[in-house]
Amino acid sequence: MSELNKIALQILSNGKGILAADESTATMTKRLDSVNVNSNEKNRLLFRQTLFSSLSMKECIGGVILYDETIRQKTSDGKTIPELINSSGSLTGIKVDTGAKTLAGSKEEKITEGLDGLRERLKDYYKLGARFTKWRGVYSISDQYPSKLSISVNAHALARYASLVQEAGMVPIVEPEVLMDGNHSAKDCLNKTSEVIRKCYEELELHNVNLKGTILKPNMILPGNKSGEKLSSEEIAELTLECLNNNVPSSVPGIAFLSGGQTEIEATANLNEINIKNNTDFIMTYSYGRALQQSALKFWSKDTNNITGTQEIFDHRAKMCTLAAQGKWSKNLENKK
Repeated sequence: MSELNKIALQILSNGKGILAADESTATMTKRLDSVNVNSNEKNRLLFRQTLFSSLSMKECIGGVILYDETIRQKTSDGKTIPELINSSGSLTGIKVDTGAKTLAGSKEEKITEGLDGLRERLKDYYKLGARFTKWRGVYSISDQYPSKLSISVNAHALARYASLVQEAGMVPIVEPEVLMDGNHSAKDCLNKTSEVIRKCYEELELHNVNLKGTILKPNMILPGNKSGEKLSSEEIAELTLECLNNNVPSSVPGIAFLSGGQTEIEATANLNEINIKNNTDFIMTYSYGRALQQSALKFWSKDTNNITGTQEIFDHRAKMCTLAAQGKWSKNLENKK
């Protein structure tokens, strides 16, 4: 199992983080539609290949999470996408859940599906070059939610998934995301996220998952986006660290935060403050999708042949996130592109 711990540390160490490029075809179509680019397989590949061949892949990105379509694609020079990613010293990951569906027994909530046939799919992904995986459980906050049912069944699914992934020789990212949608307070988010994470680790231990060979991908502790409550990065960092200190076992090697609807600057500033205040042994880094890609996507959409310019935008964002993962970022650096 020490091999899994080595993989986890290779992904997370030295300020490196994870590029979450695992948008489903439907989600990627929405992203491309938003910048008026036709979402066909060629364009989806072109944008991702542009990012995966950028300079910051060597210095900043320890792992890239892919979607099923992408892990099977080849680049314009004949390399497979995993070969391209691995050539920079980064590791290839794969999203293995099949999405969040309505939870029977609690129609306003979601359960993530994809356990059926997972063992066989994992063998296939390993052969294709994947060495880590992702599964996302999703929870909403309101007066009634997340319910005990939602917390329990999603934790159970995450644990069954993680156990199968380790059996296949890969590192599971465990992603219990408490959404920021709603008018709840930061205190509500702290309490609910704590409950969710605590239950996840109860189930992971019950399923004999070796926590040293896992990565946690949680939300930061934030007020709901409709609450009107405003917190400083310092306050967000304090609440987030309180949650993780109290609920994550010390054997977990690292925590890679999702950006969860934050802007690029917010996600960077908050991660930086978390690392300045981090008094734990956990590595605290990023696993960002939009917060790494959005500016690059907007730039690329104006001229999809401007590969170098797009890469420069992406490289800057990745560098800022990696500085934040070391507590070395400042807003002044944003202007020194």
